[in-house]
Amino acid sequence: MKKLPECNIPDDLDSWFEEISEIKQLKHTDELPTSPLIIKEIEPSLCGKGFYNHNSFNKLEIGDTNNIDKKTATRFLKGQFKIDAKLDLHGYREKEAFEIVQDFLTSCYIKGMRCLLIITGKGIKKDKDPWYETKGIIKEALPRWLNHPDIRPMVLSVAQAKQEDGGSGAFYILLKRQRF
Repeated sequence: MKKLPECNIPDDLDSWFEEISEIKQLKHTDELPTSPLIIKEIEPSLCGKGFYNHNSFNKLEIGDTNNIDKKTATRFLKGQFKIDAKLDLHGYREKEAFEIVQDFLTSCYIKGMRCLLIITGKGIKKDKDPWYETKGIIKEALPRWLNHPDIRPMVLSVAQAKQEDGGSGAFYILLKRQRF
């Protein structure tokens, strides 16, 4: 068995204790700071809420390009933008998917990304069983989510994806540019 090295105690241990003996312990108080951590006047700009009037935004519809110029709209609808990030929502429940979409869009917006691809899936379909046929809960909910007050200010337009990017089970999302 291998022997452990011996522990070397410094020769000047007494001088070390002498030096640290002058250190005083800080008083611990349970008092809260008197000024707020976030000043109420600037809070809306810090958390991103309250700095816009939600009613000032048009309702966002799939394929609607009223918010962008004609050249950009044409390129966007044809799927000619470089896709900066993708999100696949297969296997998620509606509530989870909404939270993931909200976090994804916020993160991409903060990073300055412009064109995103969100894959929702087409829904379940069986040929001979009409009871088992659904349209796709997440696919139907995505346009509603994009009009949510916390998401809508970041989104310029949404369009159906090209077939090679997912077709009717995927959407392109064009985010606004950040202006500083």
